[in-house]
Amino acid sequence: MAHPQGSAFWDRALAWRDRTLASAKFRRWAAAFALTRPLARRRARALFDLCAGFVYSQILAACVQVRLFDMLSEGPQTAADLAPRLGLPLDGAERLLAAAVALQLAERRSFGRYGLGVLGAAMVDNAAVTEMVKHHAMLYADLRDPVALLRGQQPSGALAAYWPYAAYNNPSGLPGGQIADYTALMAASQPLVSDEILNAYPLGRHRCLLDLGGGDGTFLRRVAERVPNLQLILFDLPPVAARAEARFASAGLGQRARAVGGDFRQGTLPQGADVASLVRVIHDHDDATARAILRAAYRALPPRGTLLLAEPMAATPGAEPAGDAYFGFYLMAMGRGRPRSAAELTAMLNDAGFIEVRQVRTSTPLLTSLIVARRDGAAAGV
Repeated sequence: MAHPQGSAFWDRALAWRDRTLASAKFRRWAAAFALTRPLARRRARALFDLCAGFVYSQILAACVQVRLFDMLSEGPQTAADLAPRLGLPLDGAERLLAAAVALQLAERRSFGRYGLGVLGAAMVDNAAVTEMVKHHAMLYADLRDPVALLRGQQPSGALAAYWPYAAYNNPSGLPGGQIADYTALMAASQPLVSDEILNAYPLGRHRCLLDLGGGDGTFLRRVAERVPNLQLILFDLPPVAARAEARFASAGLGQRARAVGGDFRQGTLPQGADVASLVRVIHDHDDATARAILRAAYRALPPRGTLLLAEPMAATPGAEPAGDAYFGFYLMAMGRGRPRSAAELTAMLNDAGFIEVRQVRTSTPLLTSLIVARRDGAAAGV
């Protein structure tokens, strides 16, 4: 609903609404009155879902852990057939299946059998969401006392250790063993994001792409499939870049792709690309580091070079729960970074020297939004 910002009339209207909805008498009336009853029930359901959300997510985690979706993808089966395969007693299998049905992860079929639900079907062969569900065990542990986290009174937890570069003074010196897990998680979830970017922006108009913070090269390998004539350069921490180099070689991209190890905050970035990408990088860093990365990207590009900045963004219409709620708390638990709105990122890009900054529509803003910016026509300063 559009409304004038700072309008005294609108503020009074919202205050009246808040007082009305806070009234137990009004809620009883709304639940009983035929015209308002459906809305009252939807609001009650939405509030209950917020209260029960952790339980729902744990039901999903249990389904993933026992591989329920893989089994149901073979065809409808009874609880008695599934129980031994799930490693559960019959009562436990029946309880899990009933909960999965309630959450549209499974469906009841004929002859007492169960099949995939509409949401469960989307989990089959979906490595990105499956790995995210498994990963959330650490997030839930770190969010056990959200108020302490907000007050800055909670010591670093599982996520800070999982993403060691977040608190490491010299991330370029991290040994390979400390980056293996998070690199694999990013690679598993990258396909969801890659096609969003490639469908929104035509990379075929460019000659060479520099992917900053490119992980093990999953994004660039997808780019290589979609844009066959584009040269590719990856930049990341040295042990991560070494993994990417090996994967480029195994994919037969040795003539088109190379990986360079280094640190955003030290030295210079590889030169020669006319377009650079920052995919899910800036929101991982606090403002000072984020600004330094954008300035380094500016210096790495030639005059009129292009920068693509892709990540979930705060204040995105229809995707506010992802940007403002999920990533807001996830990054706080990680110990560094924050979700930023397109307007905030535009201001940071302008400060770094970029011009013609514009947001490009993606098909699923819940996964990522995209900003395209241009370097000015002057030679880069030191």
